[in-house]
Amino acid sequence: MNKIKHITVLIVSFQIAVFILFISSCTTNNSKDNSSHKCDDFTLQNANPLGNWQQDSVKHKSIFIDYDHSNSGFTIPSVKQLKDGLFAFDFEIKNTTSSAQKFYYKIYYQNESYKFPEYDSVTGKEHQFAEENFYGSWENTSTLFKEIKVDADNSFHKIQDAIRIVGNPRNEERYIKDGINNRWQRNPRVGEYGFLLVVVSEKDLKSIPDYIQNIHLKNKEHFSTPYYYYKYGDGKQLKSAVVCEFPQLLKVTAEPDLGNGIYINDNVYQGKQYDKSFFCATCGQDSNLYNNAPIQQFINYVDISTKMDNIPVVEDVLKDNYSKMDYNWNKSFYTKDELIPTIIQTARHPCQTVFSDPKEKKIIIKNPKTQYGEWKKESVGIITRHGLTYGKYRVKLKLTELLNKNNVWNGLTNAIWLITQGGGDWNFRRNCNKGGYMATYWGGPNDKRVLAVDYTEIDFEILKTPPYCPDNVFPPVYRNAVADNKNINSWNVKLPDEILNTDKKVTVACTNWDMACSEPKNFGIGCNPVEHTGQTYYAHRWDEKYRALTEKKEESDDELFAGKFYYFEIDWRPTEIIWRIGPSPDKMREVGYMNDKITSISNNQMLLIITQEYHNTNWWPGTPYSQDNIPFPANDIPGEIYDLTIE
Repeated sequence: MNKIKHITVLIVSFQIAVFILFISSCTTNNSKDNSSHKCDDFTLQNANPLGNWQQDSVKHKSIFIDYDHSNSGFTIPSVKQLKDGLFAFDFEIKNTTSSAQKFYYKIYYQNESYKFPEYDSVTGKEHQFAEENFYGSWENTSTLFKEIKVDADNSFHKIQDAIRIVGNPRNEERYIKDGINNRWQRNPRVGEYGFLLVVVSEKDLKSIPDYIQNIHLKNKEHFSTPYYYYKYGDGKQLKSAVVCEFPQLLKVTAEPDLGNGIYINDNVYQGKQYDKSFFCATCGQDSNLYNNAPIQQFINYVDISTKMDNIPVVEDVLKDNYSKMDYNWNKSFYTKDELIPTIIQTARHPCQTVFSDPKEKKIIIKNPKTQYGEWKKESVGIITRHGLTYGKYRVKLKLTELLNKNNVWNGLTNAIWLITQGGGDWNFRRNCNKGGYMATYWGGPNDKRVLAVDYTEIDFEILKTPPYCPDNVFPPVYRNAVADNKNINSWNVKLPDEILNTDKKVTVACTNWDMACSEPKNFGIGCNPVEHTGQTYYAHRWDEKYRALTEKKEESDDELFAGKFYYFEIDWRPTEIIWRIGPSPDKMREVGYMNDKITSISNNQMLLIITQEYHNTNWWPGTPYSQDNIPFPANDIPGEIYDLTIE
């Protein structure tokens, strides 16, 4: 009997505690759309943040970014997707006092996929990088909480409003120039968005700081996120407020139409005259392409200091089964006077080597053939026109095979990479507070160090080069050929067994350009192991001034490039980068991994590039085939890009 009394007392005590907790604060998170929330002054129910957009799952409503007419920035939704380009939202409120009252509401949104946690469990405060998160509210940030007057008639009143997701949602001066808000400079991120509805009494409204009501304002020198304030900060103490964090998320995906054309940007030619005779309806500079083409032709940076003396041979290495003996003969028996001084070239004729197919919605690129006397190795590629920060970039493509049936390399590097959108101050990456960044991409070891730069790059580079870290086994020992045509063994030198054992493989190199910022706590030089998902990668940096960190993994050239297509994925997150490859999106495997403990992860806006490019093999010490001893191409070398998804 005493035991039963004891249990009864516990139950009653628990009920009283719950009741006291409830009346002390009406802040409610993770509510359902039809849930009801009561405060001393009002009751809220049936809140719905995306009332006019179709649902595709219990958890998600999904939308694709509209690329048409988006040069000034993405808007979600666009006017093509919804009337007026706005998501409708509504809720019902009942005044539970004895007289008419004024209440106030505001809705916030935030990208939940690519963010720093709002709360730092170590410091017990707001995370130092939470201000970098992508969140917004009303497009006009000077619009604060909106006032509603509700009669005391014991009835629910429906409140209707609208919102959209836009670039530069805090209207930061960093992205405003000459009175123009360049929202494209901080485009909305892909991934999942959550919505937070806040309704308060007039008394509680006065307790909410100006920088939470107006997200354009800073708290001292930094932005403070409303999500931290309401979920972890002083906003939890509001006495007469309802905070609804909806369980249903909006999933935003970018999938540009590759058949919508290729735009030619004058800026990449730096004022030089160029041939426009290959312009056409799907490649050029007309207004339709300017407004709607998601892709432009990419022109590689050419380092004129990397001049080569190339053998005067024109061959199709892939189709003609150019052999190792052919390579060794041509390497050995041309005199210096016969070699061709040349540098890697880029497109002289825009639209000649890149094609957008509107029927099959794909892009074709071609390294052009050459002929005797023309002597060119021309890199080719495309680049996106609209920058993003973070995302899982997955491409479906068939780039050129790199090895022929004799496993001789054709000299090309297949590359899928992200690069800074440039721009200077507006696109600076986060400050490097320990030593600074190397100031420029090209400046060499004597370059000065600076607090911030806009240069960033994340690479897949696939070519024939050894996979090991130079600290471990470097350089490989190659016998020097002797030009004696009476003794085949003197010039037909066999490659080392360590190279021949993986003769059919190419190396997938995964690189992050951190501009030598030594702020990460495990920043290192030489070759250092990185553990992830049961795999060990070896990340290599030449010295403390070297601007990039690289991991390498050998893969079958036939698997990657001999089939109908293959997938490559760069998963760029705020604190880590993951490189994956695979035959289908559901069969991707990890081939590279880095995190912010070993390298500085970029947080600015980048573009995606896909290229078939000729590298100077001095960049890749230990490569068994030297670029200047590989023939000029006798035929066009095509590559096809079928799909690009960023999610």
